[in-house]
Amino acid sequence: MSLLLDEIAIATGRLAEVGVDSPRNDAEIIAAHVHGVRRGELHRVPDAEFNPKFWNEVARRAAREPLQHITGLAYFRFLELEVGPGVFVPRPETEVMTGWAITRLRELDVAEPVVADLGTGSGAIALAIAQEVPRARVHAVEADPVAARWAARNIARCSEAAPHLAGRVTLHETDFGEPGCLPAGAIDLILSNPPYIPVGAVVPPEVGEYDPSAALWGGQDGLGPIRAIERAAQRLLRPGGLIAVEHGAPQGAAVYWIFAEEKGWRDTRNHKDLAGLDRFVAARLPDGL
Repeated sequence: MSLLLDEIAIATGRLAEVGVDSPRNDAEIIAAHVHGVRRGELHRVPDAEFNPKFWNEVARRAAREPLQHITGLAYFRFLELEVGPGVFVPRPETEVMTGWAITRLRELDVAEPVVADLGTGSGAIALAIAQEVPRARVHAVEADPVAARWAARNIARCSEAAPHLAGRVTLHETDFGEPGCLPAGAIDLILSNPPYIPVGAVVPPEVGEYDPSAALWGGQDGLGPIRAIERAAQRLLRPGGLIAVEHGAPQGAAVYWIFAEEKGWRDTRNHKDLAGLDRFVAARLPDGL
């Protein structure tokens, strides 16, 4: 076994001891990042080229700094995004909701569907939609100026790497509850991963100490931002338009009733994530309003 693989094994044990959920995965990703190789090429790093900086980065992860802050990158569907202090790190759970939306958009009989990502953060959802639905026009809404800078950076970065994305994601720095900059009654689909954690809930250090508070806390019951999104969607969606909103696993029933038929919604459904937990609610405005 090479020196680097030996060190990865030791680092895995140290990360496991402090409660990191995926210690082997994180140790290998840190090693690949530090040594400038792909994860599958770690066994090829000569002993003489072992970089002791590896242990500095492992110490950061052991202190529960997010892995994505250490590497500076987060992966979302087919995207590589830049992330760091001041922006919410996109999660795999949100990929499920985004995949649902991509499928629905491909089914629409609309030449250029218009999509709004309310609370875009890093731009992950907006860019994934633009990448995988080539004719879509996406409005990315973000009120926090620091997060908006990360979104702008990722929009520019991804557009440079994939020129067909250029000009198809428009960033708006405004409150997602009152996005007056968006065309009323003209949006085909709204997506949002809003803040939904109830104030006082216990969260992992990677979340509570590093994700921006504005992206986490949703008031006493966690549902305040979702209620604001529901009200905005009533104004923004075209007749027959769709919405999907992410929520915490215990909130599925409560969010379902935010999009109740009595409020004008149709086809409201709970959807589960890859772990089988309630993760987002989708609904439709009726046609012909």
